[in-house]
Amino acid sequence: MEADVVDGQSGAGHGAASGDGGGDGPEPEHEPRGSAASEGEPGHVPADRRSGEPSGPDASHDAPSADSAPVDTGPGRLNFFMLGFTGALGVFAAWLLFQALVGARDIVIYILVALFIAVGLNPIVESLRKRRIPRWGAILIICVALIAFVAAFIWAIVPPLTQQVGDFISRVPHYATQLQDNRLMADLDERFGLLARFQSFITDPNFGQQVFGGVFGIGQAVLNSLIATFTVLVLTLFFMASLPGIAEVGYRLVPRSRRAGVRELGDEIIERIGSYIGGQLLIALISGIVALVFLVIIGSDYALTLALIVAVTALIPLIGTTLGALAATIAVGVGDPVLGLVTLVFFLVYQQIESYVISPRIMRHAVDVAPTATITAALLGGAVLGLVGALIAIPVAAAVTLVLKKVVFPRLEER
Repeated sequence: MEADVVDGQSGAGHGAASGDGGGDGPEPEHEPRGSAASEGEPGHVPADRRSGEPSGPDASHDAPSADSAPVDTGPGRLNFFMLGFTGALGVFAAWLLFQALVGARDIVIYILVALFIAVGLNPIVESLRKRRIPRWGAILIICVALIAFVAAFIWAIVPPLTQQVGDFISRVPHYATQLQDNRLMADLDERFGLLARFQSFITDPNFGQQVFGGVFGIGQAVLNSLIATFTVLVLTLFFMASLPGIAEVGYRLVPRSRRAGVRELGDEIIERIGSYIGGQLLIALISGIVALVFLVIIGSDYALTLALIVAVTALIPLIGTTLGALAATIAVGVGDPVLGLVTLVFFLVYQQIESYVISPRIMRHAVDVAPTATITAALLGGAVLGLVGALIAIPVAAAVTLVLKKVVFPRLEER
C-alpha cells in the first residue's frame, strides 16, 4: 500500500511537471503572471495595458522614446515680424533704386546716346585703322569732323534766323496797317474788337514779364541743348576710345565654354549697329543734297540752311523727312505761297521715293530687319524714350532678330 501511494504521487508530480494536464493532481496555488491561463481570466488587465504601453512584437519599434520626442525649439519657429520687416526693406530698396533712376534719367539717356553713336562710328574708326592710322588718330579725325559739322550747322541756322526775326519785328507796324486796311479784318474788329484786345494785351503791365520770361525760357532751352550736345560728344569720344576694352570685359563675364559663340554674336551685333548708323547717315546725306539742289533751282535765299535742316531731320526714323519737308515748305511759303506749294509737292514725291526705293535698299543690307518690325520698334521706342528711343529702337530690333536667328531658333529646331 505504501509503495502504491508513493508511486501514484510520483506519477502525478511527473505529469504536472511535464505539463501534460492529464493528471488529476492538485492545481498549483500560484501561477506565473502573464501566463495564458491568467490572460484569459475575466477582469484581468495586463501590466503593459495598465501602463498604456503598446504590446506585441513591434512594441519596441512603435513606442516613442524620450530622445526622439519633438522638442519645441524657439529659433526654428517662423517669425512673421522678421519676415514682414525683411520684405518691407526689399520694397524700400527697390523704391529708392527706382527714384534714383528717375532722377538720373537724363544722364542715362546721354550715356545710351553716346554709346549708340560710338558703336555706330566704330566701323569708320576700323576703316581708318586699316589705312595705318592709330586708333587715337582716327578718333581725333572723327571728332574734328563732328565739331566742324555742328559749327557749320549753327553758322547756317543762327544768322538767317536772327535776320528773319529782326525783319519781322521791324515790319510789325506795316503789318498792323495792312490789317486795318483789310476789309475782312475791319469786319472782324468791328464784331469782336480784335484790335482793342491786342492793344490792351500790349499795354498790360505783365506783358514785359511774359515776353522776357518766354525769351529767357527759350534761351534756357537752347543752353540746355548745347550742354547736352557737349556732354554727349565727350562721352562719345570716351566710348570710342575704350570700346574694345568694354566689349572684352563684357565677353569675360561669360563662361569660357560659351565665350567664343557670344563673342561672335556680339561682334556681329556691333557691326549691325554700325551699318545701321552708316545707312541712316547715307540717307540723310542724299536727302540734304536733293533738297539743296531743289532749293537752289527755285532761288531760295536760305537753300543751304534749309538743306541742312532736311538732312538732320532725316536721321529721325519714319517722320524725319516729313519734318524737314514741312520746315522747308513753311520757310519758302512765307515769301512766295506758290513756291511753297511747289516745295510741298516736291518733298511729298521725294518722300515716297525715299520710303519705297532708297531706304529699303540701303537698310536691307545694313540691319536685315522686316519693315513691320522696324515700324513697330520705332513706335515703341518713341513712346518710351521719345526721339532717343526712336533712334535706338531699330538697332535694338536688329540685335534681337540676330539673337533669334542665331541662338533661339536653332535650339528650338534641335528639340
